[in-house]
Amino acid sequence: MHSTAEHVASVLRALGVPGKIRELPASAPTAAAAAAQLGCDVGAIANSLLFNSGGEPLLILTSGAHRVDTGKVTAMLGSPPITRADPDFVYAHTGQRIGGVAPVGHPKPITTVVDVWLDKHEVVWAAGGHSHTVFPTSFAELVRITGGTPADVGA
Repeated sequence: MHSTAEHVASVLRALGVPGKIRELPASAPTAAAAAAQLGCDVGAIANSLLFNSGGEPLLILTSGAHRVDTGKVTAMLGSPPITRADPDFVYAHTGQRIGGVAPVGHPKPITTVVDVWLDKHEVVWAAGGHSHTVFPTSFAELVRITGGTPADVGA
């Protein structure tokens, strides 16, 4: 298993998450690719999207079934306008590469918002720190392990 996935697995164990990291046969950089390999609905994929909010990272865990409405999230948080982070910003703040960013295991805590649409699925799949890894979880568990704010973030 890739070293970033091993790190995420150890963080998940420490947080009491029962789901184990699963290595996929192919890269799953998109929700559609992950859903196809897992045989699940694309809405059950928790996309980990990092945004730049005035120079600070903001992690939004959103359902793979829709896009983030950045204006809605900015208004909800009362924050500076948020923009999609570039690959260097993502790596600097998460220690992980785009396409495999896990909800946990970052060098420092990141303000997180968890899409309430994920609660429509009993099992939610989140990235495990590398584009070939995922782990099963739930909406409630994502909120718990990230300290995230539940919100409707969809466009």
